[in-house]
Amino acid sequence: MSLSVAIEHKAGDFHLAASFTTKGRVTSLFGPSGSGKTTMIDVIAGLTRPLKGRVAIGDLVLLDTDEGICLPPYRRRIGYVFQEGRLFPHLSVRQNLLYGRFFAPKGEDLANFAAVVEMLGIKHLLKRRPRLLSGGEKQRVAIGRALLANPRLLLMDEPLSALDEARRQEILPFLSRIRDEAKVPIVHVSHDLSEVIALADHLVVLDGGRVAAEGPLAAVMARPDVAALAHRQDAGAVIELTVARHDAAAGITLLEGAIGQVAAPLRPLPIGARCRIWLHARDVILAREAPVGLSARNILPVTVRGLVPHVDGSEDILLDCRGQALFARVTPAAVADLGLAPGQAIFAIIKSVALA
Repeated sequence: MSLSVAIEHKAGDFHLAASFTTKGRVTSLFGPSGSGKTTMIDVIAGLTRPLKGRVAIGDLVLLDTDEGICLPPYRRRIGYVFQEGRLFPHLSVRQNLLYGRFFAPKGEDLANFAAVVEMLGIKHLLKRRPRLLSGGEKQRVAIGRALLANPRLLLMDEPLSALDEARRQEILPFLSRIRDEAKVPIVHVSHDLSEVIALADHLVVLDGGRVAAEGPLAAVMARPDVAALAHRQDAGAVIELTVARHDAAAGITLLEGAIGQVAAPLRPLPIGARCRIWLHARDVILAREAPVGLSARNILPVTVRGLVPHVDGSEDILLDCRGQALFARVTPAAVADLGLAPGQAIFAIIKSVALA
């Protein structure tokens, strides 16, 4: 199902003029604070009416200011998960979950309560009140309540931002299960790029109220012209890989993908499982010749595609590895010593631990 959004809106000195179209299972809106992410999803939900805009899910038009169409929030059938759970404190977890059923259309097959509870791992919480839940548990219940309303679309506004790191790592696997099993398209807002990379398949980068880039996650991450991504200290490439085999004695898991076979730290993943690696530019070393006698397990032949100055004075070297974009961040001295230039065949060296 496609989602198309085009919005023009002003609030004080802030001017939002942004549009995107996606068919992704999870579309992430990423950008710095104040870039317009929450305003975008509030317009989609019907909580904010823009000066001008159009929002459509498939053939269903939710908003078209030119045609005078603006469905109220309750008719849009959109689930919204806020930064805080916003659970009803006087109701049990079970009652909070069932509250979502009031918004499901009459005569339509309802989401399976037991399946949603199992997917989110909250069966043992059903009799508790929200005050007895951790932050991560509250968010799982809030997500369950939204899913049980049988939404056309699920909106998540910074769902992990109020959680500490331990709770974030606890809830991320549940968000991944929703993406893979719930069959509900998700628009997800975050300023945390690691969260975006873990969940999204379509990325919209907002900067100053404008769309700086949008498209498949890996393709957008590979663009050095997007300042909100390329100027970060953790800038890098996203690589899709599959688990090929494990070598317990060596302590490594072998992964295969477009770049060939690479070694990563041993992980309890089934053979054939797909995984996504965020390889930071600062973790890639370059050499003119294939080195020997190194602890690094991954030495990949690459071609230099371009050199882009970084804001801190270093250079981002754009690389091609069998069609997969990679980056390396090095000093100008390294560029001069290696004689780096577009079209040059060199080697990228990657430590296994960088593929964790």
